[in-house]
Amino acid sequence: MTLHGHLQGLAPSETKLLERLYRRKVPAQALFPTELARPLCDISHQIRRQVGLLVDRSGAVTHVIVGDSTKLFIPDLGRVRAGGSRFRGLRLLHTHLHQEPISRDDLVDLTRLRLDLVAALLVAEDGLPFRVYYAHNVPDREGLPYVTVGPIPFSHVDLDVGSLIRELESDFAREAKRHPRITQEGRAILIHVANKRDAHETEASLAELKELARTAGLEVVDTITQVRPQVDPRYVVGRGKLDDITLRAMQLDADVLVIDREVSAAQSAALAEASDLKIIDRTQLILDIFAMRAESRVGKVQVELAQMKYLLPRLGTRDDALSRLTGGIGGRGPGETKLEIGRRRARERVHRLEAELKTLAKTRRQMRSRRRRREVPHIAIVGYTNAGKSTLLNTLTQAGVLAEDKLFATLDPRSKRLRLPREREVVISDTVGFIRHLPKDLFGAFRSTFEAAQEASLLLEVIDASDPELETYVETTAKLLTDLELDHVEKLTVYNKADKLSEAQREGLRARGIVISALDAATLQPLLDAMAASLDIVLTAGEATQDALEDDDALNDADDAEMAGAALTDESTAEAAEARVSEAQANGEPEVSAVGA
Repeated sequence: MTLHGHLQGLAPSETKLLERLYRRKVPAQALFPTELARPLCDISHQIRRQVGLLVDRSGAVTHVIVGDSTKLFIPDLGRVRAGGSRFRGLRLLHTHLHQEPISRDDLVDLTRLRLDLVAALLVAEDGLPFRVYYAHNVPDREGLPYVTVGPIPFSHVDLDVGSLIRELESDFAREAKRHPRITQEGRAILIHVANKRDAHETEASLAELKELARTAGLEVVDTITQVRPQVDPRYVVGRGKLDDITLRAMQLDADVLVIDREVSAAQSAALAEASDLKIIDRTQLILDIFAMRAESRVGKVQVELAQMKYLLPRLGTRDDALSRLTGGIGGRGPGETKLEIGRRRARERVHRLEAELKTLAKTRRQMRSRRRRREVPHIAIVGYTNAGKSTLLNTLTQAGVLAEDKLFATLDPRSKRLRLPREREVVISDTVGFIRHLPKDLFGAFRSTFEAAQEASLLLEVIDASDPELETYVETTAKLLTDLELDHVEKLTVYNKADKLSEAQREGLRARGIVISALDAATLQPLLDAMAASLDIVLTAGEATQDALEDDDALNDADDAEMAGAALTDESTAEAAEARVSEAQANGEPEVSAVGA
């Protein structure tokens, strides 16, 4: 008979009265039977605090909760029962001391916890039951997700609670059949929080997040934005806004919140606890997409490494019952907790993955070295995700690489041979697409993927010319190329998806680069000619540089030989001078120095 909530300052006699409430049995069809309402009002009036009961469908009291004068806090009840048409099987019956109706906190608890019903019993000044309010969930996707009833005089309450709950669950089941889930991953609400300085990026950022969610298999049912001076340190959004989001999630039968930024472990835990929904941030969403798309061993290692680095600071589950796992010398006393062992094993896994990634990178370097010895030029395709890089590779080489209208449809780089005009053969490679705010752990893990691009003779920067965020994508690509130290490589700018542009738009872009449609091979001839011409310039410059280096080496060799000859001459001259000095001394001539001689 554990009491929950605000118990400080209660007298032993008051504690006993509260504990006796566990003995009460509530009929399944009754809302507030008199034999329950009178003692509930008495103790609430005596301690001047709200008192609440959680009652299951059998009529047993499962929790007695003590609040303050205006609200009470429901303890952790665990996850809701499976099935969108089912409630938790608990109803909340509690007192109100100031004649106030059902509060916003009551309604949030009703929807967030999927309670059968919430009822408030108003306590009169003499401590007797006065009036009743109650609220329950309704399957209305257009209006509010709940209905409130009251005030009803206590003596006139006539409600069959059991029948009401059965009818509501039947209504929810019928609504679920009319609106079946499109995906198995769940229904998601996207949340974007920005300050006033970055508010202009909200629409574009949410559009990109929606595409990420669609790629990950989520069904997006709503998007919510909030402009704040700064992000809330606990809930990212404000607490009031979070309550609105929770009600909206109940209304739309959403079970996932996707936050358009990276949230800390503490923020994620606080959001999950307050909303009882699954919380995913932008980084986790991208990592999940990469995990789905990785096929090669290199890709899988890179994704797992990024995931481990992301999860390492979030290993926050403690289990003090296992605090002596290690034992023995050095492990006596508190020892290592399960949390510490989990983190240590995670760090060890990170080290093993990093070592394996270095080994795989070395293998790739050896393969590229053999290709360089054969003097085959290398071209790398780079650009923003979903710009059409894989489609271009397929059209040029018939590579058969997966190409979809989704972000990060291709994750593992592919290389194919391509014959350019004038019978020149090259190797052309696809690379991982760029995206703004790329997670730092993912960027670090996939940095080795771009080693091939660093050794490329030519980069093809593919840009989606039909996207209204064209300039933003160009800036993001330029920044990432600089971060990857690829800004020194010769680059061709290619504007793709010309079939979605007007002729005037295509003409405007031709002054800035090559305009193509990767789906139409007939538009690629100017690109092939430009690639061949650029390679001629790059390779000619490379040969000139090599010749200059060889000439420098030859000049350096000649200078070394000349210096060596001069040293020998000086040595011979010195020896001859010393011989003349010796001869003059033998003939009795005046003494002279070797330098003077």
